Amino acid sequence: MTTPQEIRGEDWYGDDLADVRHEGVRFAEVDLTETRTRGAVFEGCTFDRCRFNASVHEATAFVGCTFSGTNFFDATLDGCKLTGSTFLRCTLKPIRVRGGQWRGVALRGADLTGQDLSGVDLREADLSMAVLVGATLRGTNLGGCELREADLSDADLRGATLGGSDLAAASLRGAKVDLAGAVLLAELTGAVVDVTES
Repeated sequence: MTTPQEIRGEDWYGDDLADVRHEGVRFAEVDLTETRTRGAVFEGCTFDRCRFNASVHEATAFVGCTFSGTNFFDATLDGCKLTGSTFLRCTLKPIRVRGGQWRGVALRGADLTGQDLSGVDLREADLSMAVLVGATLRGTNLGGCELREADLSDADLRGATLGGSDLAAASLRGAKVDLAGAVLLAELTGAVVDVTES
């Protein structure tokens, strides 16, 4: 059976989409409210003005997808893979994220105020101009992230991997960091950190 290249205006409210696979499909104004996926794969798909409200996704892959004007209000992404996906003008809070592989995701300008992204692999993600005020990023891998003009004020960065990320161009007022993070931030200002006892 050939998968249609565009699915428009369909009502999938509350559907169980376990193990489905879509590649290169454009979803336009599709209602995915309260849908559930487990082990599903969406590769190279576009979601334009779709609704993922209160949906639950477990071990689902959205690889190289584009989400435009899409609403994720109260959605749950549990152990999902979003490698290389792009979010444009999307509503991303409140959203529950439990781990997962978000490497290379483009979240430029996204509002993630107060969100818990603990333990997520965000290596090489574009978080430039993103608002992460008060966000929890404990144990999150932010290695190589683009953080130009990102607002990480009051964010919890304890245990986060920060090497190679563009922290010097981010706002970090009140951010919580562990010793390794403090050393890295000090070195960015040109300070020489000496932890030996005098």
